Amino acid sequence: MVGGTGAEGSGLAARFVLAGAHVRIGSRSLERALEAAQRIGGNATGHTNADAVATASIVILTVPLSAQADTLKSIRGSIAAGAILVDTTVPLEVAIGGRLSRTLTLWDGSAAQQAARLVPGVPVVAAFHALSAEALAKLDHPIDCDALLCGDSAEAKAIVSELAAMIPGVRAIDAGPLDNARLLESAAALLISLNLRHKVRESGMRFTGLPSGPKK
Repeated sequence: MVGGTGAEGSGLAARFVLAGAHVRIGSRSLERALEAAQRIGGNATGHTNADAVATASIVILTVPLSAQADTLKSIRGSIAAGAILVDTTVPLEVAIGGRLSRTLTLWDGSAAQQAARLVPGVPVVAAFHALSAEALAKLDHPIDCDALLCGDSAEAKAIVSELAAMIPGVRAIDAGPLDNARLLESAAALLISLNLRHKVRESGMRFTGLPSGPKK
């Protein structure tokens, strides 16, 4: 879990630990990573970002857009062979002093596509954008939200679908190739806008008439 000391990263980590997974919490600061791991408990351990990804089969990036590129550059030489990168980045305008509920247009098309360019050879799946940190932190409550997945590797999406299913209430839905990640990122900005408008913190999305998991 790269950026695992933040609210989103810690929330996902706690959910996966609760489901029985071993989660390596990564941070630029080893001290902060160790503190987060101790707070989460269970099978959570603290590491620097580079050490966290060295033996992980799934690397989940949970950092703001402003830190995405530098973080990926710092770990791409340490990512284990065969690992999958899950990118949760939402390119919000607030990164350049704009509005929290607006997205930026990136040269690569989306934050996930930017991630794929920065870690060539590593399959990238865009996922978990719509799962709010506040909902994740309520460990005794299921999450009423679907998790849309985009990626160009069917195998990688199938593995991330299984990971998403470890969180009670979450249903993974195959949303197509990585090129569609911009739509997921924009949907996350829409949820932020709804939260602000209705003064809530846990809005989510459900889709009807669709099967769960990767497309057969």
